[in-house]
Amino acid sequence: MLKGATKMAGIAGYGAYVPKYRIKSETIAEVWGEDPGRIQKGLGIMEKAVPAIDEDSATLAVESARIAVKRAGIAPNELGAVYVGSESHPYAVKPTATMVAQALGAVPNLTAADLEFACKAGTAAIQICMGLVDSKMIKYGIAIGADTAQGRPGDALEYSAAAGAASYIIGPDDESLAILEDTFSYTTDTPDFWRRSKADFPSHGGRFTGEPAYFKHIQGAFNGLMEKMQEKIENYDYFIFHQPNAKFPLAVAKKLGVPKEKLTDGMLCPVIGNTYSGNVPLALANVLDKAKPGERIFAVAFGSGAGSDAFSIKVTDRIKEARKNGYSLSHFIEEKEYIPYAIYAKLRKKYKGM
Repeated sequence: MLKGATKMAGIAGYGAYVPKYRIKSETIAEVWGEDPGRIQKGLGIMEKAVPAIDEDSATLAVESARIAVKRAGIAPNELGAVYVGSESHPYAVKPTATMVAQALGAVPNLTAADLEFACKAGTAAIQICMGLVDSKMIKYGIAIGADTAQGRPGDALEYSAAAGAASYIIGPDDESLAILEDTFSYTTDTPDFWRRSKADFPSHGGRFTGEPAYFKHIQGAFNGLMEKMQEKIENYDYFIFHQPNAKFPLAVAKKLGVPKEKLTDGMLCPVIGNTYSGNVPLALANVLDKAKPGERIFAVAFGSGAGSDAFSIKVTDRIKEARKNGYSLSHFIEEKEYIPYAIYAKLRKKYKGM
């Protein structure tokens, strides 16, 4: 639980990027002798985004960050902080954040760091920037969620682990296209998903990842923020829940009493997969591409290990002008090229000895 003043910063700019390559769930299923229909019905994922050979979390982060800076209408050197959340940083020891800052032209007068918390490292970065802006330590900070997620060949994760990034410039609420009204976090030590040092692929707890991991934490953060703000479901136009697959967010929405039609614009997992640290940030970008001034968004991220961050967001009149600058997320989702499993395995370095 986050404690303190409720005055918050806002989103001054945002940007999103998804690689053009896709692989269909049925293509993966055929390689492993699985029933494509059963896989698609079970996970609700039709296809996922795959990074090119020259793309990693750093390059994805830069692509999305450039759009965010353009939409914010600020100079890169006005950024006082750069935080990159990912569980697929290119280097074990060498920050992704400094590379992104340099590529943007934001150096040297800023603070920068990499974050890790499974799929919610990007939203943790947003919370950090909110605190820095609200305390007036900085005027603007950029929070990025970017991943090129890994999945062991033949494992269930191979159908979902995808690639993508979204960036948010956090600044004063009176200059924002959306106000971050409040936030709440729910965190425990629940080992549902992990990857040890030097391991190529992560491991997961199977059904354990649903209960007591995903559902307990999403509901904990959701109820915590609703109670903290004394709010009601009917006061929100959009809801976003972390999407490890297409079934979990619908199930948790039903448990909480959220109408499923309010999830539609944020449901990206069926068409791009689970982008891990980019998951909720990308979903939020898609909603911001469509939301009207005055509409409100309730978003809840989840990171295995485990924790959830919830946000209450209100769109302002500035959204209309901001959307004119830079590609919408739908541009990258619609511009795609399908690849066979052999190329996918090569791009994701699943062939050993290469």
